[in-house]
Amino acid sequence: MADPKLSQDLKAGNFIAAPGVFDLISALIADRMGFRALYVTGYGTVASALGLPDAGLATYSQMIDRIGRIAEMTKTPVIADADTGYGGLLNVQHTVRGYEKAGVTAIQIEDQEFPKKCGHTPNRRVIPVEDMVRKIKVASDSRSSADFLIIARTDARTGLGLEEAIRRGEAYAAAGADIIFVESPESEAEMAEICRRIDKPLIANIVNGGRTPMLPVDQLKTLGYSLAIFPAVGFLAAGQALFSAYDDLKRNGTTTDAVPMYDFSKFNELLGFPEVWEFERRYAEID
Repeated sequence: MADPKLSQDLKAGNFIAAPGVFDLISALIADRMGFRALYVTGYGTVASALGLPDAGLATYSQMIDRIGRIAEMTKTPVIADADTGYGGLLNVQHTVRGYEKAGVTAIQIEDQEFPKKCGHTPNRRVIPVEDMVRKIKVASDSRSSADFLIIARTDARTGLGLEEAIRRGEAYAAAGADIIFVESPESEAEMAEICRRIDKPLIANIVNGGRTPMLPVDQLKTLGYSLAIFPAVGFLAAGQALFSAYDDLKRNGTTTDAVPMYDFSKFNELLGFPEVWEFERRYAEID
């Protein structure tokens, strides 16, 4: 079930910064860091699980299996990408119920046409406002707990401009979304305008190398945002670390001190090996 701490933080005015997680290793590490939420990134999860671009290729079943396991194995509230809801209105209902049952605390649904494209990439097209409003109403009616939050994302800014994106954000707020996500504003002035005009908790998507300025959380809070997700920080860091380690091995025939490594004993602890060893000590003599 949804973790009430996320909605409590929003009501208390506590700013929520959520790092992107994309597999169980990233989720377990981030879970120990003291963040108020974790963000299961669609881009990173599809890349990690399937080795494919985030272009509407992953199915609901593939995503819920991965997301549900992350929610099960962590104690921090999980915000999870659900693309367009994986179809029409009945699909949205099924998706919301499935994500909530899996232990997700906030679900993100966007107004792109199917097949969707990753945010901060070109050629994204959006469905009519009225169609997305119906999706939000279905999502809101389908949840069993008010602590399960609906994040409505619009991708209209890139193709249709800021005014249309704000108009959609206002419409989605009126339809019952708990949090509004205006994707890829292109300047701090645009971000300030979004915060000034939309009277709902707002989420900023801070993507390394993306269209939106890389502002720190203190500045985002001053602008008027309530949450910020950093979806790419985990998989970009992991990609660079893997490249450096493999390159070191290829060039030197072994690994050297030039590439920092996660301590093996700490990694064993992260995965729960001490509990396995304790179990074996207690029951090793039992046939």
